[in-house]
Amino acid sequence: MTASATPLARGADAPAASVPAIEVNDLTVAYRDQPVLWDVDLTVPAGVLMAIVGPNGAGKTTLIKSILGLVKPAAGQVLVHGKPYREHRQLVAYVPQRGSVDWDFPTSVLDVVMMGRYGALGWFRRPGRRERELAIAALEQVGMAAFLDRQISQLSGGQQQRVFLARALVQDARVYLMDEPFQGVDAKTERAIVTVLQALGNAGNTVIAVHHALQTVPEYFDWVTIVNVQLIATGPVAEAFTAANLRIAYGGRVPFIAAPAGTVDAPSDASAPR
Repeated sequence: MTASATPLARGADAPAASVPAIEVNDLTVAYRDQPVLWDVDLTVPAGVLMAIVGPNGAGKTTLIKSILGLVKPAAGQVLVHGKPYREHRQLVAYVPQRGSVDWDFPTSVLDVVMMGRYGALGWFRRPGRRERELAIAALEQVGMAAFLDRQISQLSGGQQQRVFLARALVQDARVYLMDEPFQGVDAKTERAIVTVLQALGNAGNTVIAVHHALQTVPEYFDWVTIVNVQLIATGPVAEAFTAANLRIAYGGRVPFIAAPAGTVDAPSDASAPR
């Protein structure tokens, strides 16, 4: 990780680095009596960049939403820096899937990013010069400052994703949850996003991202969680991101991976499910 970040000044209530960023205990989530996640136990240390991988329907997005309290579990508990999410809401920023956002909403890029400050301001205080400065700085960090007056609907998919990342940055969070941040973006945007994520990690923040491109996991992340309804494996990439674990998760069909030493062996079957 080579980039650097400039976090906002933090108050005395900033969590201790020794406390895990996320603790998931005995988590079970079901939709219409069909288990989506089953008895998941997961501990994510503070300061890691973690990919969540698994086949379609494995429960990756549900895991993110469970941490955020957006879905109600049938059983289990989730803690964010040692407390329930509702007590540490200000420590968490969320970048949803781009396809879940109404991009036709008539608002500018700058206004979208300043929305990230509402949690700190409260809904009855209007954003001021300070919020504008923070928003512009975040847009500069993701390479989108030149578009601050542009309507969000006029941007490309990759540009929209960068704007939503900037909105997360101005929240000055400690944990960043991202649902497929690289989906549908070009190579330039992907590299820009990776640089920002690495900067967040260098500043001691925790990044958790649903990710599909298995071949880039060792390059982009230092921690990985593999799920398919149940937890298959979690830990440092060098330990958990193995061909054996991936075959369990994907039913024996995983893409070829050029493995750095100590990580994934190249599976014999080069086909991969979508």
